[in-house]
Amino acid sequence: MAKSVWGAGALALGLGLMAQAAVAQDPVTVGFIYVGPIGDHGWTYQHNAGATAVEEHFGDAVKVIRVENVAEGADAERVIRQLADGGADIIFTTSFGFMNATAAVAEQFPDVKFEHATGYIRADNLSTYAARFYEGRMVAGHIAGMMTESNILGYIASFPIPEVVQGINAFMLEAQKVNPDVEVKIIWANTWYDPGKEADAARALIDQGADIISQHTDSPAALQVAQERGVHGFGQASDMAPFAPDAQLTALVDNWNQYYIDRVQAVIDGTWTSTDTWGGMDYGMVELAPFNTAAIPADVLAEAEALAAQIKAGEVHPFDGPIVNQAGEQVIGEGEQLTDEQILTMDWYVQGIDDQLPN
Repeated sequence: MAKSVWGAGALALGLGLMAQAAVAQDPVTVGFIYVGPIGDHGWTYQHNAGATAVEEHFGDAVKVIRVENVAEGADAERVIRQLADGGADIIFTTSFGFMNATAAVAEQFPDVKFEHATGYIRADNLSTYAARFYEGRMVAGHIAGMMTESNILGYIASFPIPEVVQGINAFMLEAQKVNPDVEVKIIWANTWYDPGKEADAARALIDQGADIISQHTDSPAALQVAQERGVHGFGQASDMAPFAPDAQLTALVDNWNQYYIDRVQAVIDGTWTSTDTWGGMDYGMVELAPFNTAAIPADVLAEAEALAAQIKAGEVHPFDGPIVNQAGEQVIGEGEQLTDEQILTMDWYVQGIDDQLPN
């Protein structure tokens, strides 16, 4: 009798341990919401590469859900809420325009972890993260300023938010530093991803004399036009050389892989807290694609590589003073540097840019 009681107890204990193990092995559900298509070969493509890195790193310990082509605004809030209500443990919303929607849903689901890319609203269960894209723009500006023959550089911009304005200014400051005669012509596409508009903007800039094209839009269409027209340019967010092998000089590559792995690991470990991350070349969030050594002169290549190394080491900063704004007012003096707050709220052009910043 005693033996059978012991057996039943052992069985109950065993079943309990098995149930606990099953609970422990339930995968962490990770949601990713994208503003564009996964196949844009730019911004969304790189975020999705980060999602794939999570899957490869954690295997069966995670379940990744992706939702692409989500419009900013009410549609975003609906999609985010569906993921939260469906059992997501952590949700990454990967566009600036998802900010208000993310904050609204985060308030309704305090037990779900939220991560918003490039925004500034935070809460106990809402983190923000971004990359210092302007660091890569500084290197691109150096190359463009030294290589241009027309002294006209073209820039295709998406929306007039600080993230985009930072890049334009960093590009212009460095181009001017190495070539005082350079000018930057800007076309605002008012879209993150529209290959037709991006291609038209590239053609218009080239027709205005631009022989090097930069972009803060997500498709390789502008570079493909540069390839067709025999001019050069820079890829955006990912290495776009396969689409324009002769035209691309380098590309500003966003690398989110390690950040996504670290944040999912924190959820698994129970150590996740709300943070604000702004990583650059030193963090590995901003990288440069292989330089086009067939197109870039050896001296320019050496300077670009040295500049990238100095930025990564913290020896130079894209917004070291003196800096004068478009109105001719000195923003900071010699030996000074713009603060993170000044950069994050940047809504002005540097001197030399002949363009009116849209409201």
